[in-house]
Amino acid sequence: MAMENNAETLALGVTDPSKTEEARQDRHLEGKIDWIVFGITSISAIAFIIWGFASQATLAASASAAQSWVIINFGWFFVLTSTLFVVFVLWLAASRYGRIPLGRDGEVPEFRTVSWVAMMFSAGMGIGLMFFGVAEPLSHYMTPPPGSAAPQSSEAMQVAMATTLFHWTLHPWAMYAIVGLAIAYGTFRRGRSQLVSTAFRPLIGKHANGPLGRVIDMMAIFATLFGSAASLGLGALQIAGGLEYNGWIDNPGKVFYLAIVTVLTIAFVASAVSGIGKGIQWLSNVNMILALALAVFVFLVGPTLLMLNLLPTSIGVYIKLLPEMMARTSASGGPQMDSWLASWTVFYWAWWISWTPFVGMFIARISRGRTIRQFVSGVLLVPSLVSLIWFTLFGGASIDAVRDGSLLLVDGVVNSNNALYQLLNGYPLASLTSVLVMVLVAIFFVSGADAASLVMGTLSERGTTEPSRATVIFWGGLTGTVAAIMLAIGDPANPGAALTGLQNLTIVVSLPFVVVMVFLCLALYRDLRKDPMMLRHLRGSELIEKAVLYGAVKHGEEFYIVVQETKSSPKHAREKEHVSGS
Repeated sequence: MAMENNAETLALGVTDPSKTEEARQDRHLEGKIDWIVFGITSISAIAFIIWGFASQATLAASASAAQSWVIINFGWFFVLTSTLFVVFVLWLAASRYGRIPLGRDGEVPEFRTVSWVAMMFSAGMGIGLMFFGVAEPLSHYMTPPPGSAAPQSSEAMQVAMATTLFHWTLHPWAMYAIVGLAIAYGTFRRGRSQLVSTAFRPLIGKHANGPLGRVIDMMAIFATLFGSAASLGLGALQIAGGLEYNGWIDNPGKVFYLAIVTVLTIAFVASAVSGIGKGIQWLSNVNMILALALAVFVFLVGPTLLMLNLLPTSIGVYIKLLPEMMARTSASGGPQMDSWLASWTVFYWAWWISWTPFVGMFIARISRGRTIRQFVSGVLLVPSLVSLIWFTLFGGASIDAVRDGSLLLVDGVVNSNNALYQLLNGYPLASLTSVLVMVLVAIFFVSGADAASLVMGTLSERGTTEPSRATVIFWGGLTGTVAAIMLAIGDPANPGAALTGLQNLTIVVSLPFVVVMVFLCLALYRDLRKDPMMLRHLRGSELIEKAVLYGAVKHGEEFYIVVQETKSSPKHAREKEHVSGS
């Protein structure tokens, strides 16, 4: 290996990565709007809005048909790749690549660990925990996966907890970690622009800055926009459901839902404009405290002993059933299993994939200075541990409430919009905790949606980490508009149905992103193999091995190694010239 050919690369770990030729190619237009990416995505999004406003039934039918086709024909692909992503991320962290920093050698993390975890968790799935914390374990308890357990049995409770953890722990966060790692490494270690497309430079070279790269970035914007809009709608429905369940409003209509969407949109746009270090970080920290308070409250007033017993049981059953859960496909259970997978596992994998562009880019943005091992430990293990505790508390409490009759279900059907409110209604301070839940839902959405607005601004402005306020406000407003229109054109008696078409579209968008992520793993691996730290390690091993071999041959066992400049070094040449001249 010729060291001269790698001089610039080897110096990358200790100098400014923005000075490399690769960085100059990526960053020379950074901060300026890419009118091709911005124009096509914004016009297409507006076209979807017009389509939904003109004919919601047609949009819903088309999206539903496309979703069914994706799940039936590519469900196996989602199941297979999701597990491969977990294996790949864990291998990276455990291997020698885990020592590589996401930044210069010796660079300290930009954010404190507590704030880093809080922001990451709020952006990743905070609102999902509020929505499904009670609903999913209870649903699996009432109707377990086909062939797994008898409904409402002790075994069904164990299967319910294991299945819920399967959907909310290692697998989704591994998907986020891959995108986050690839972008953070390229941006802070290699000096590239913070774009999904530039992460493919090891595979497609200069084409990452061409039409192919722009297509990748446009796909990322679409996924982010529709995923955020769907979450905004779900958040509005849950807030309205809480107000209605507690009797504070009667039959909320379109105007009320639109008012909630408008308030939330203004809030997250204002937070996004204030920047990560102020709005998003502050909201995330506040939400962590409020969520912790709610969890402690449920733990103390709920079935505490059952929760404590359920915690190790859930871990054990999850590990025991993990191979079986990872192998579930339509071939393992026939049409009944196929229908169950479409409603749960495959739906979740597609949903998480559709969120990877925005969550991954946001996690990358806040992870500068951490090593790959620290990154994976934080992104993969910490949120998984929090999800384990959260679902054990709320899932265990809800199952116990059904068993003792304090939580009644109509025809055994779990209503996700008000399941959490139903549980809290059986505990003291129900009115106060219901308000707390609504506040949590609002802040979780705001902290996630403003992150999405920043990411869409970054993708629109060629990878700048500080997109302009105008761009951020535009994408934030468009997100709110998409959610508002999808709610406005829905049935007031069943407003949740208005989001079905939008949710289906996010699943369809996720299919090409699975392929993108597979190649992203390959691109990241090729990048890491040529990292300065790895090249120095490899060169050092070669030199030491040669020196030891030479010493053993020349001197036997009695020798030691000395490091000194070679005669061909620039300093030695200058000294030689000076001596000759004198």
